[in-house]
Amino acid sequence: MYRLPRFIVLAKWVPSTLAHSSFLLFLLAVPLQAAESPIQNAPPSQDYPIQTTPMSGGDGSVEQFDHNAYSLPLGNMSMTKRLDFSVGNSFFRNPWVAAPASTEARDGLGPLLNTNSCQGCHLKDGRGHPPTGDENPIALFLRLSLPASQADPETLKQRGALPVPNYGLQLQTAAISCAKPEAKLVIEYRPREVSFTDGTRVTLQEPLYSIVEPAYGELPESLQTSPRLAPPMIGLGLLEAIPEADLIAAADPADDDGDGISGRYNQVWDVRSGTTVLGRFGWKAGEPSIEQQGLHAFAGDMGLTSSLVPQTDCMESQGCDDFPNGGTPEVSDDVADFVTFYASSLAVPMRRNMDDSAVKQGAERFNALGCASCHTPRHRTAADTARPALANQEIWPYSDLLLHDLGDALADHRSEFQADGREWRTPPLWGIGLAQTVNPRAGFLHDGRARTLEEAILWHGGEAESATQGYRALPADHRAELIRFLESL
Repeated sequence: MYRLPRFIVLAKWVPSTLAHSSFLLFLLAVPLQAAESPIQNAPPSQDYPIQTTPMSGGDGSVEQFDHNAYSLPLGNMSMTKRLDFSVGNSFFRNPWVAAPASTEARDGLGPLLNTNSCQGCHLKDGRGHPPTGDENPIALFLRLSLPASQADPETLKQRGALPVPNYGLQLQTAAISCAKPEAKLVIEYRPREVSFTDGTRVTLQEPLYSIVEPAYGELPESLQTSPRLAPPMIGLGLLEAIPEADLIAAADPADDDGDGISGRYNQVWDVRSGTTVLGRFGWKAGEPSIEQQGLHAFAGDMGLTSSLVPQTDCMESQGCDDFPNGGTPEVSDDVADFVTFYASSLAVPMRRNMDDSAVKQGAERFNALGCASCHTPRHRTAADTARPALANQEIWPYSDLLLHDLGDALADHRSEFQADGREWRTPPLWGIGLAQTVNPRAGFLHDGRARTLEEAILWHGGEAESATQGYRALPADHRAELIRFLESL
């Protein structure tokens, strides 16, 4: 068994700065004590806008709030484009199979993989969940790498991390018939208690990861890992349409304004242009576009090649070339385009219960605590995008798409391009109130450890430590208002 390192920090609560999004606080090796002072250095709430329209995703927002709430096309999409959306959905939803097969458009799966369909991880186009009991992990996997100090600059420039010999950059825990999965991933949880000022206590669960029965040789002592849970798919096209200049202008890497928030953008490799560009997708903003993120998922999660990503995560030493393939490439350019179109066209559900007084109060508390410092409420998409349905839209994603230090409790201690081991991209919050309607087992944060929105808040540390302390100091009814606000998104 390869037991992954545990990173548990014993720390003092030192009021520092403010907010951030769905990753959370300092995890202590002893029960956490209530914060002594609520919100220090928090910007006034009037610095951040309060959403007054239910159209979170602009004109394309949709009014559906059941288990299919994440699976609808943009409401303002032309009828002529809805057929493309449906075709893309079929390749996203239906399973791929091993070659050779009669279903030639969807063969070539594996031989090493995590799942056999996009929908296998993104359940109903929503977030995944960690496994329980003896379940094989599907929607959660481990990124792998060796320390960046061991890599040559060109590898880091183009791949963002140094692959592990015999294992690559991702742990594949499944395989087609006659092939061996790379290993088993075992997850255990250790309880941690958090105390509120009013005496209420909440028990968090800290995940501990073990790699068991590695099939392709011993894992190196210097192995670095990072758990990743499949995120929701809604609104990706709108996020891609936010002008790059707006994201750059919002960055404050040296915290020049002194508010304790030092968001910065990742700089990643764009395969299509062959240049380094701004990253905006993935848990560490390691991908520049929906297209590249999707085709890397085809390669890493399902072992499928494409023109853009012609190599899977299978290493030469693992013998994957000895198995039949599904053609060159296995994901044709047409299929890749349909899936990319589908992924960029999923609508954001409308806000709900906006006139509820508790929701309104919760929105004010969200801003007053400083959560909006990173979960930027409002953006406007570019007017010159090639897709009219995405152009010039006022949207409310509640994210700046920047990297923030969230403290040791959430740190994976693994870098990805310019993102360090304590940094994560602010995940958008739109639609989060429907996450467990779409998938009742959905977890929150990058590894699904948080079972509730409150648990997600309580894990925030680093730049968000002050906001977390402020939340813990609120009376119970005020905390409930903030949760009601999040549930309305």
